[in-house]
Amino acid sequence: MSLIQTLPDGPLDIVGDIHGEYEALRHLLRHLGYDEQGHHAAGRTLVFVGDFCDRGPDSPAVLALVESLVEAGRAVAVLGNHEINLLREDAKDGSGWFFDERKERDQVRYAPFNDTDQSARRKIMAFLSRLPIALERADLRVIHAAWIGDKIDQIRHLPAGSVREHYDAWEKVARQCAQELEPRIAEEGLGWEHDLEDALHAPPFMHGLADKEALKQMMNPLKVLTSGVERKGEAAFYSSGRWRFTERVQWWNEYAEGIPVVVGHYWRRFGSTDVNDNKGGPDLFDGVPAHAWHGKTGNVFCVDFSVGARWSARKANQPLAARFKLAALQWPERVLRFDDGVVMETEGFLIFSKKIQGYAD
Repeated sequence: MSLIQTLPDGPLDIVGDIHGEYEALRHLLRHLGYDEQGHHAAGRTLVFVGDFCDRGPDSPAVLALVESLVEAGRAVAVLGNHEINLLREDAKDGSGWFFDERKERDQVRYAPFNDTDQSARRKIMAFLSRLPIALERADLRVIHAAWIGDKIDQIRHLPAGSVREHYDAWEKVARQCAQELEPRIAEEGLGWEHDLEDALHAPPFMHGLADKEALKQMMNPLKVLTSGVERKGEAAFYSSGRWRFTERVQWWNEYAEGIPVVVGHYWRRFGSTDVNDNKGGPDLFDGVPAHAWHGKTGNVFCVDFSVGARWSARKANQPLAARFKLAALQWPERVLRFDDGVVMETEGFLIFSKKIQGYAD
């Protein structure tokens, strides 16, 4: 088995990023027609696009349920960037449920949240280490963030279970290549005394740090496939708990292959398009209806509908599903189902539209 594996035959229900929202997941599975053991009367199969954990109130329960479904053969799943952070023991914003060193810092935004003991953590790590990066069959591809052909080719031969080993190896090469930028980064940081996780104090734009971030992102194929294509930005912005200097790129506008791709990762939104709920940078879906396929030929679909920001609705005592939803894309029907029971047809499949995609002549 390699890091690129085969999607099951038959109809699929492709579930977007969950981010610890266990109750939302249970509601969605019920609306999709699955029983408590993951059986479906029509023989459908669940597909998870990754980012099961962090920020939400019960990441351990989400991971336990996903693992039980995968191990029973009723679901398949790929790794997201948040799972890779766990595998690499890289404590990031929202992961205080797993990393003791983040627990106190994450109280402000995300508490209350259920945490884990050492035994549960070992079990989670063992499960995640077995998951692939991508799934494919003749009519469909599923990956967390970006299907980039040459990056897929770089990992296609790698065996399952080798994500951390190869991720760390590519990170080491990238760090070595970025060493010459360190003097610039140090000089640019002089006079700015705050932390990059301090949302209240915007840093000046640090060109050396921006160049380093872009280099480290694009040299590592596993990072590109699970967290996207990035380039040097023009202004610092606060995203996912820290100030950033590179911005995400709409890779799907260059995707010219005929096989449709379903991804998560990118936080689509119905209604308001503000990106203040722990995300920042340009709106990658500006001009694209939230239920529309996107990309150069209209064959890419992001099924992440921002459930990872429900923590902010809880803090504000707002309805949880009003703006932040958990969704599944049903294939081949191309129908969306949400955790609040709403059902919606998608639009724009295999249609190139300058108006929808925002292309210029």
